[in-house]
Amino acid sequence: MTIAVLIDGYTDEPAGLGVPPYIDVYPRYVAGAIWHADKNAKLYYFTIDAYRSNETSISSIIAKADLLIVIGGVVVPGRYLGGKPITPQEIISIPKKYENPLKVLCGPVARFGTALRGGERAVHPKALEEAYDLIIRGDPAHVIYELLVEKSVEKVNPFKLPSDYRLTDIFAVKGARVVLQHPNLGFNLTAEIETFRGCPRWLSGGCSFCIEPRLGRVVWREQEAIASEIRALYELGVRAFRLGRQSDFLAYKAKGVNEVEYPEPAPEELEKLLQAVRRVAPSLETLHIDNVNPMTIALHEEKAERAIKIIIKYHTPGDVAAFGLESADPIVSRENNLGNSAEDVLKAVEVVNRLGKRRGWNGLPELLPGLNFVLGLKGETKKTFEYNREFLEEILRRGLLVRRVNIREVLPLPGTPMWNIGDKIAKRHKKFILSFKRWVREYFDVEMMQRLFPKGTVIRRCCIEAIVNGKFVARPTGSYPVTVFLEEGKVGSRVDCVVYDHKARSLLGAKMPLTTRNRRVLEKLFGRELAERIISEGLEKTSDNVKFYFMRATLARWSPLVRSSDQ
Repeated sequence: MTIAVLIDGYTDEPAGLGVPPYIDVYPRYVAGAIWHADKNAKLYYFTIDAYRSNETSISSIIAKADLLIVIGGVVVPGRYLGGKPITPQEIISIPKKYENPLKVLCGPVARFGTALRGGERAVHPKALEEAYDLIIRGDPAHVIYELLVEKSVEKVNPFKLPSDYRLTDIFAVKGARVVLQHPNLGFNLTAEIETFRGCPRWLSGGCSFCIEPRLGRVVWREQEAIASEIRALYELGVRAFRLGRQSDFLAYKAKGVNEVEYPEPAPEELEKLLQAVRRVAPSLETLHIDNVNPMTIALHEEKAERAIKIIIKYHTPGDVAAFGLESADPIVSRENNLGNSAEDVLKAVEVVNRLGKRRGWNGLPELLPGLNFVLGLKGETKKTFEYNREFLEEILRRGLLVRRVNIREVLPLPGTPMWNIGDKIAKRHKKFILSFKRWVREYFDVEMMQRLFPKGTVIRRCCIEAIVNGKFVARPTGSYPVTVFLEEGKVGSRVDCVVYDHKARSLLGAKMPLTTRNRRVLEKLFGRELAERIISEGLEKTSDNVKFYFMRATLARWSPLVRSSDQ
């Protein structure tokens, strides 16, 4: 019987997120590979945060194990509320503490390197070799399966990549039960689901900084295979899913994939997929997507519109189609083979707004674009930042909505064209980068948040995840969930929130129903005079005087909206 310990150091890639509350495919596939090779295997799964908190007790398990597998790799660094990704220092130091188990490193860190922030070179995988017996540069699950079957590191090909999903689909179902060991199960655990591997733009090499085109030809998963994995996860208690592990959701089984860079969407295939998911997970709480290439919409508008309507038909509100604009500068676009133009991306933003901006049952817009900028690319000048700012100003001028703007400094990764250029452009333009970020956060984001979540908006089923600076932090599940800071609450609970003010990238809110002791909140919502009347007379006596207000329009579903503090 094999005893294996799996430490999930979290992953973040252009297509795939594994920082809690998300669990990515790597630990699930690897667990499935182990159980497929040895059905009696004993597998212990720990997040890196759990390891940090309970190192002594976990170390006693590792000391008796046959295998220690470390998964990690952040190649699109961000800020995380649910966990802190494994650091390069921990990647090296953890395996050195244990003598007995065979030590294996896998995930994007083993293939492309890793870093905790953009604007600097990634740590090369070669720098990690001394600490491990096996560094997997290919597909982790397939290599580990081969290791257990062959029972010898020397007989294993660490670069092995599958040509199809036949074995992976087996791993995906068998490995689903590893979620039973995840600390977020039963609360807000969100499973990242893979639909295909690679990027249609591999034909031209893709963007200069991106790893997805380096994966080669696009290879699909079949709808029923995806549904089987989701059924297994659903039966184990997972209720939130994101079909996020692909470079362009609209390119799933699209016409011309591996023949042209921008294949034509196949709405009927997307509907088969989403129908299958809904069939096996009828009471799911969240079903979202992630990446969409805006050029797919701009070049195939009719088919893309049909596909978007299908997404909205089957998904849950609050969904985000992440657009890789990267830069509005045409010179930067050309020199980095971004394959888009600011005008076409703006057109795609308009299309998604037209179809998806209406508000859903949970208080969130159905489907909105998200915008990604990458700074420090080839061809970047001071003028680049003017182009970027003008693009966002045009978004505001046209009254368009975007759920979020991600700004990151380029992370040069081995195997990408940006590796040879490194971080010198980002360092040279540091003052421009900081100025652009400040403008976006202090002006654009605040303006957009006020449009997206006006005062009085109710956001349903938010999960209170943590306490930060004395405030309770609540978010709904899903793609890029908005953060709501609350004055009161209980970590681990779910609440409905009413918005009463805005910050740059977050909201100030209060738990529903409001009580008459929430004077400051009531004043923000209704004004001082009306708030005082509500507090002194109660809602019932003042409701006729405020029925014209948003309370009846936006909050009518809540009964009572305000209750006495002594109830």
